[in-house]
Amino acid sequence: MFASVDTRRFQRLATIARIRRFAKGQVIFRQGDECPGMFIVGRGLVRIFKVGRGGKEHVLHMIEPGNTFAEVAVIEGLRCPAHAEALEPTICALLPGEAFCELMDEDLVLCRELVHGMARWIKHLVSLLEDVMLRDAIGRVARYLLNAKSTADGSVKLPTLHRHLASHLNLTTETFSRSIRRLMDAGLIAKTGTHRVRLLNRPVLQQVADGKLDELPEN
Repeated sequence: MFASVDTRRFQRLATIARIRRFAKGQVIFRQGDECPGMFIVGRGLVRIFKVGRGGKEHVLHMIEPGNTFAEVAVIEGLRCPAHAEALEPTICALLPGEAFCELMDEDLVLCRELVHGMARWIKHLVSLLEDVMLRDAIGRVARYLLNAKSTADGSVKLPTLHRHLASHLNLTTETFSRSIRRLMDAGLIAKTGTHRVRLLNRPVLQQVADGKLDELPEN
């Protein structure tokens, strides 16, 4: 969201920011609440989800460090369109809505820089839609792993509850777990901890994500 914002304007945004800390499982806001502002995740993991009439939850987004949420509600002056919950101990910077909008009203260049960030976010949403419409289960999982933030050794941290990530990818928990196991059996990823996997072969994973392999290689 802020990748195109220049240093001086970024510092102005920082002056209005407030630090907010959330415990694992804590609800940050609920659908229909008045939107307090835009959140930027500094540490932890946040899921944005909706609840259907039958009580079934669907995860819309998994917000990792460096990413934002509630930005559209702030800019449009809307109430929170979904629920937000911290999946692990989380620290966020909150840009209060009124102060944030005042800065935008005063600075046309800042607005243009933020639009660039929003355009990248729209591109990401289109990519998610393509995943659901065009990719099979294992292709969606491979693409998620490739796009997720990784450590220096190529490890990716998965949410504690796989059902949240499965819902985000529009899969059942069983299908998600089965896809992870197939990628492990093919030697493309390896389990390095309770909720971590290491990407061993990115080029082939990319082929899986793009649907260019008729079958997985044998390990």
